[in-house]
Amino acid sequence: MPIVRVAINIPVDTLFDYQTVDATPDDIGLRVSVPFGKKKVVGIIIAISDTTRINTGKLKPVCSIYRETKPLPASLLELFRFCSEYYHHPLGMVILNSLPAAMRCNKAIQIKKTASNLSFELTPAGKQIDRSVIPARNRVARRLFSAFLESAALTETQIKQISPRANQWLPEWLHRGWIAAKQAPADTSATVTGSIPILTAEQAAAVNAITAGLQQFNIWLLYGITGSGKTEVYLRTIESVLAQGKQTLVLIPEINLTPQLEKIFRSRFAATPIVSLHSGLNDSERLSGWMQAQSGAAKIILGTRLAVFTPLPDLGLIIVDEEQDSSFKQQDGLRYSARDMAIFRARQHAVTVILGSATPSLESYYNALNGRYHTLRLQSRAVRNAGLPSIHLIDTRIHKMQDGLTEPLINAIGRCLIEKNQSLIFINRRGYAPVLLCKSCGWSAACQRCSSRLVVHLRDKQLSCHHCGHQESFPRACPHCGNQDLAPFGQGTQRVEDALTSNFPAARILRIDRDSTRRKNAWHDMLQAIHGHQIDILIGTQLLSKGHDFPNLALVGIVSADNSLYSTDFRASERLFTQLMQVAGRAGRAQIAGTVLIQTEFPNHPLYQALQHHDYDGLAQILLSERKAAGFPPYVFQALLRGEAHDLNPVLNFLHQAIKLAKPPEAVELFDPVPAQMHRLKGLERAQLLIQSTSRKQLQAFLTEWCAQIHALTNHKVRWTLDVDPLEF
Repeated sequence: MPIVRVAINIPVDTLFDYQTVDATPDDIGLRVSVPFGKKKVVGIIIAISDTTRINTGKLKPVCSIYRETKPLPASLLELFRFCSEYYHHPLGMVILNSLPAAMRCNKAIQIKKTASNLSFELTPAGKQIDRSVIPARNRVARRLFSAFLESAALTETQIKQISPRANQWLPEWLHRGWIAAKQAPADTSATVTGSIPILTAEQAAAVNAITAGLQQFNIWLLYGITGSGKTEVYLRTIESVLAQGKQTLVLIPEINLTPQLEKIFRSRFAATPIVSLHSGLNDSERLSGWMQAQSGAAKIILGTRLAVFTPLPDLGLIIVDEEQDSSFKQQDGLRYSARDMAIFRARQHAVTVILGSATPSLESYYNALNGRYHTLRLQSRAVRNAGLPSIHLIDTRIHKMQDGLTEPLINAIGRCLIEKNQSLIFINRRGYAPVLLCKSCGWSAACQRCSSRLVVHLRDKQLSCHHCGHQESFPRACPHCGNQDLAPFGQGTQRVEDALTSNFPAARILRIDRDSTRRKNAWHDMLQAIHGHQIDILIGTQLLSKGHDFPNLALVGIVSADNSLYSTDFRASERLFTQLMQVAGRAGRAQIAGTVLIQTEFPNHPLYQALQHHDYDGLAQILLSERKAAGFPPYVFQALLRGEAHDLNPVLNFLHQAIKLAKPPEAVELFDPVPAQMHRLKGLERAQLLIQSTSRKQLQAFLTEWCAQIHALTNHKVRWTLDVDPLEF
C-alpha cells in the first residue's frame, strides 16, 4: 500500500506519513484530507513512497484526496522548500498559508462552471438539412438552426443569447452529425488598444536590452526617476512576453495601487486575460483569479506580495515595481521577502526579473554596483517638457509655524488656488495630533497595552493607539492633577486639514489616510474626484506617496519630516529619502511645472541637500560608507531572534538560554539580548537578540542547527520567532 508524505499547517517542521490505496505519483501536490489527533485536517501531498520509518500498523489511512483541481507543480513545491529552509519556517505552514482561503478548508472545492472555449458550426451534412425537418413547435430549435445557417460558427455565449434553453439541442445535433464542436484558439496576442506613447531614447534602450534576453535568467534594476515612464517599459516588455504565449507576474507593494495599475493594463491589453490577487478580494474572487493563473488562462497577474507563490505554468517574466518598498517583507508569521522570492523564482524558470524603482534599496543598489544586477537608467521624464520639480527648503527656525504650517507654504498654496492648480500637503501621521498633554503636570495619554502614546482623534472625541487599535474616550481632565486644560501636541492629517480649512474656506479639500479610506470604494471615488479636478488641496499620508499620476498637481508641501532624523533605526535615512523623493515626484508630471516645499529645522542636513539636487546616488554613497564602517547590511547578513510574553523576565531568560545553546562559527556573531525598541505591543513584553555574519552560507548553516536546539527548549510562556534579513527592529 503506498505511503503518502503530507505537509500540514501546524508549527512543526516535519512531514506526516499516511496509508492510501489509490495514490499515484501524479497526486504529488494535491490537497488531501487526513486524520490528525481527534480531527481531520487538510494537507498537501509532498511525496509518495513504498517505505516508511513508522510502524505500518500505526499509520492512519488518508480520508480523501481532492482531485478537482490541478496539483501544485514541482517547481512551486521547490520554491516552498527553499522558502521554508531559508526563513526557518515549517513547510506545511509555508504552503497552506500561501493558498487561497477556500483551498485551506477541509472540503472539496465547488468550481463554478464558466463558459468554455468551444464554438460550434454546421457540418457539410448539416448544411444539407432542410429547416422543415425541425417541428414548428420547437421554435427555439428553429431559431438556433437559422442562426447556424447565417453564421460560420457560434460560441456557447452566442447560443445562450438566442435562448437560455438553446444549448439543450446541441448534444442531439452533435450525435446526428449536423454540427461539430471545435476549440477556439486562446487569444494570447499582444494586441494593444488606445493611444500608445512614443518611447524616449532611454525607454527604447531599456526595452531593447530587456527583450533581447527574455528567455534567460537576468536581474534588471530599472532605476528611473519619478515620472520617467517605468510603467511604459513594463508594458512594452510584456508585449514581447505575450507574443511568446507566456505569463507575466507583476508584484506591487500596496493594495491601493492595484486598481490604477489594473486599469492601465486592461486599457492597453484589452484582449488579454488579466487577474488581480490581493487582500481586498473576497475568498471566491481570490480563488477564481488563482485558478485562472494556475490553468494558464490568465496571462497577466497583478498582485501584492503573496502573489509571488501563485502557480504559473507558462511564466515568462516577473516585474517587482517599487522594489525598495518595505511592504514586500512580511512582518508576521512567515517573514519572507516577496522581492527575494521573485528573484529565486525567476532563476528557477530561467526568466527575466525587473526590479523597478526611483530610489532602489541600498541592497539592490549595492548589488548593481557589484555587477550582480544589470542597471538600466531613466534620467528624464517621459512626458515632453515635463521636468523634475524644484525643491525648496523652508527653515522653520526663521519662519515660525502656525498649526504646523509656515507662511511661505500658505502663500504658495494660495498662488496655486489662484492658478487653479492642485496642491498636496504630505504629513505621514494620521489623526489630529500624536500626543495629548497636560500643561500643568506634564502627563500624556499613553496606551496601556503598548509602549506608545495614544493619538488624538478630535472629531470622534477619541484617543486611539495606532499599533493595537485600543480606543479611549477623550478625558475631561488630567487623571493625575485634575487640570482641565489638556492640549493636543504636534500635527496629524486632521489638524492640518482644519488649519487649511481655516486659511482657505472656499477651497475644496480632501484628506486621504487610513481613516478616510475605510469605506468600500472610498479610494476609487477619491481618485475619480482628484482626476476630475473636483479637489483643490490634498492632504495625505504615504498612501499618496507612490505610483499615482496627478496631472494637475503643481505644489507639494511636506510637513513634519524631521521626526525620522531622530530615529535609532539605521535604515531611517534611506526610508525618509525614498518617501520624500516619491511624494515630491507627484508634482510636475505633465505640462505644469512642479514645486516642492519642505519645512525643516535642518536645511543643511546632507539628506535634504541630496533631495534638493535629486541626487540619490550621492546620498547612497554616503549611506553605504556609513554602513560599511558600522558593519550593517548590505555588508553583513542578519537574523533576529524575537521573544514575547506577558512579562519581560521570562523572555530575557529564554533568549539567554538560547545563547547558551549556540555554538556559532567564527564568522557568526551573536549580540546580547535587549528589550525591543517598542518593548510592549498588544499587551505583550518583547525582547530580541541579533545574529549577524559576513557569510550568508555560514549564517544559514548555523541557524539551521540552532533552531532545532531552540525548539527543544520547553518554555511555553514565551512565543518566539526568527526573522531572517529583518527590516524592522
